[in-house]
Amino acid sequence: MVSARRTSVWLEGKSRRARKAEQPSGLDRERITEAAVRLLDAEGLAKFSMRKLAAELDVTAMSVYWYVDTKDDLLELALDRVVGEMPVPRAGPEADWRERLREVATSYRGLFVSHPWVSSLVGHFLNIGPRSMEFARAAQQVIADTGLPLHLQTGAMASVFQFVYGFGTIEGQFRERCAEAGMTQDEYFEHAMGTVRRRPGYAEHFERAERMMEARGGDTVGEMRDRDFRFALDLQIAGIEAMVARGA
Repeated sequence: MVSARRTSVWLEGKSRRARKAEQPSGLDRERITEAAVRLLDAEGLAKFSMRKLAAELDVTAMSVYWYVDTKDDLLELALDRVVGEMPVPRAGPEADWRERLREVATSYRGLFVSHPWVSSLVGHFLNIGPRSMEFARAAQQVIADTGLPLHLQTGAMASVFQFVYGFGTIEGQFRERCAEAGMTQDEYFEHAMGTVRRRPGYAEHFERAERMMEARGGDTVGEMRDRDFRFALDLQIAGIEAMVARGA
């Protein structure tokens, strides 16, 4: 999908073209990007195409290419657009790094849940758009404020944000599967668990997993996920605190 030779739409140094008289009025890069996000949210990355986007905008495909050179350019613009939806905590003299890290991590999780297609793109692009850079600076500042030495800060960021990436990606994909099945998360969960219970040989091995799920509490799938996420994030924070305390 993404060329290995490609760098970034933000580094190409291409100025936006002036609109010709025959170009549709009211069409610009911002409007195209917003429409791309709507289409990606509705149909996913696999079904996204410039032809469908042009139909969504009620223009020709060539009209879209007047504002973006490639589909990859547009996907990168769409990615930066949704990253901008995440609130960025501001550092201050009274701001506790633990609470700020919880804010940043929770926002990052929400990105993958609200826009499941993002999971497939963050590793393909350099993510150096203005909104992505603002979020990255906030995340880096939070980790710097933990007191970890500089040479360990990238490892701490990897630990926290790759955990959140995995958690949010699985959650987002599960929501998509439920929607495709025309079921709520709770309905799908009960349906899946019931199917597993009835399978010969599965019940014995699944018994422990069921006890674990019952023990963690929560009446709904959403509540169970929230509880797991909070505890897993607390483990990340405790690990950072322990490393700082021992002067790692």
